[in-house]
Amino acid sequence: MPQRFEIHPDNPQPRLLKQATALLDRGEVLAVPTDSSYALVCHLDDKAASDKLRRIRGVDDKHHLTLLCRDLSELATYAQVDNQQYRLLKAATPGAYTFILQATKEVPRRLSHPSRKTIGLRVPDHKVLQDLLALHNTPLLATTLIAPGEQDPINDADEICERYQGRVAAVIDAGACPRSPTTVVDLSQGEPVVIREGRGPLSKLGL
Repeated sequence: MPQRFEIHPDNPQPRLLKQATALLDRGEVLAVPTDSSYALVCHLDDKAASDKLRRIRGVDDKHHLTLLCRDLSELATYAQVDNQQYRLLKAATPGAYTFILQATKEVPRRLSHPSRKTIGLRVPDHKVLQDLLALHNTPLLATTLIAPGEQDPINDADEICERYQGRVAAVIDAGACPRSPTTVVDLSQGEPVVIREGRGPLSKLGL
């Protein structure tokens, strides 16, 4: 059974989050809550961990993984952003949006889309996840926790522990989170293109 960290949603216990961070540093995959749904996360610079994450999720290297960043200054390290794009990002972050952007050289080649050299990035609006990112001190590689062959995210910590035993090292349980995917906007070709309308309202983006 995965280790289960019961975290207070408003006052996360640093001791437990440090234990979760130690697991990430050892190359483990964790299930964590976000402001849209549960996600699988792992260390950005660990190839074995990212391969494991893809296997658990049941996706190949053409599936966009997402970098979870603390803020826009961190996001700009990994993506090429012009002034117009920055204004849009500033209006939407933190929040339930994923942006497809041209990757910088800071993104390992194996993590960007193999033909387009793009990466998905987001700044989540979730206190527990933000504290985890701060302790980890680097973005996390993430994908929505959807079982292979299914359409909807798994959002119940009990169910995650039962179905993913032997595959994820730990589950961060901070109570219920929305069961709705992020809104995905592709900015990699210039003008914004809405790939998926989800929890993040398009009106906030002026779209």
